[in-house]
Amino acid sequence: MILKRPIQLVAITVLATTAASAFAFEPEGKVECLAPADPGGGWDFTCRSVGQVLQDLELVPGNVQTINMAGAGGGVAYAHTVSKRAGDDQLLVAASTATTTRLAQGQFPGMDAGMVNWIGALGADYGVIAVSDDSEIDDLPEMMEALKEDPRSIKFAGGSAKGGWDHLKVLIAAQAAGVENLPRIAYLSYNNGGEAMTQVVGGHVDAFTGDISEAQGFMESGDLRVLAVLSEERLPGKFNDIPTAMEQGIDAIGPNWRGFYMPADISDDAKQYWVDAMDTIYASQEWQDVMTNNGLMPFHMSAGEFETFVTDQIDDIEQLSRDIGLIQ
Repeated sequence: MILKRPIQLVAITVLATTAASAFAFEPEGKVECLAPADPGGGWDFTCRSVGQVLQDLELVPGNVQTINMAGAGGGVAYAHTVSKRAGDDQLLVAASTATTTRLAQGQFPGMDAGMVNWIGALGADYGVIAVSDDSEIDDLPEMMEALKEDPRSIKFAGGSAKGGWDHLKVLIAAQAAGVENLPRIAYLSYNNGGEAMTQVVGGHVDAFTGDISEAQGFMESGDLRVLAVLSEERLPGKFNDIPTAMEQGIDAIGPNWRGFYMPADISDDAKQYWVDAMDTIYASQEWQDVMTNNGLMPFHMSAGEFETFVTDQIDDIEQLSRDIGLIQ
C-alpha cells in the first residue's frame, strides 16, 4: 500500500474556459524552466516536454529555456527559487512527489511548502523497479525473497537522494512484501534517473528504482527489464506487458505526479496566467500525446486545490517516513 488518499489518481477533465492571454499579465522575453537535476531524469523531462507544448500552443513569446540545477534532491533549486528569484514571474520549476517527499522529511532546511506558489500538476508517472536484461532475477517476488534473506544482497540505484521518492518506492514494496530491517536495504543516489540506469545496465548496480518515463529508452533498447510497475492496473498501450507489483502479490503503489511551482511574491495576474496555461496544456491534444507516448496517467490539479493536495501529501509522507524508520 502507499499513500492512497493523497495520491488518489482521479482523472479530472479540464476545459480551459478562459484563454491565458485574457489576463493583464503576459510573459515577455525569456521564460525559464528550472529542472532540479541533471539532464536525463524526470524533472528534465517535465521541463522540456511542457516547454515544447507551451511553444506549440503559443503561450510563450519564444522558446522555453530549460536550466538544470542538480543537488540535494531538489533542495538547491528550491533554495535558489526561494532566496534568489522571489517575484520572478517567468520562472517555472519542475516538481513531483520527490519534492514533497524531501519537504516532508525536512531535507530543505529552513524552508517549507508555503514559500513558493504551487501552480499545477499535469499527469502522474508510475514508479518501476527494474534490472538489467541479463540479470538473474526473474520477477519482483524473487527479488523480495532475496531481500528477506539479506537486505544488503541487492543494491538499488535511483535518481533521488537517499530517503527520497525513488528510495521510498523500494522500501514501500519491501514493506508490503514483508521484508524486515528496511533501513539496511542498499540504495545508491545519483543525480538523475538516466545516470542511475546507466549504472544498472553497465553491471555496476543490481537494480533501478525510478519512473516509467525515465526507463522507457533503456526498455526499448532492450538493456533494461522492468520487473514491476507500481500501479493499480497495468499501464495502457506499449507498457501493457509490464506486470504490476499488485498482480505479483505485493500491494505497492507508487505514482509520481509531475507539475510546477513558482517563486513567491509574483502578482495575482501572473499566477493566474500560469495556472490557466497549465489547464490549457492539459486539455490540449499535444499534451495528451505526450502523456500517451511516455506512460503518464491522468492527474490534474490547479491553484488552491493543488496547494491543499501538496500540504496533505507532505503530512502523509512524513508519517510514512516515520513508520518505515527514515526519520525519527
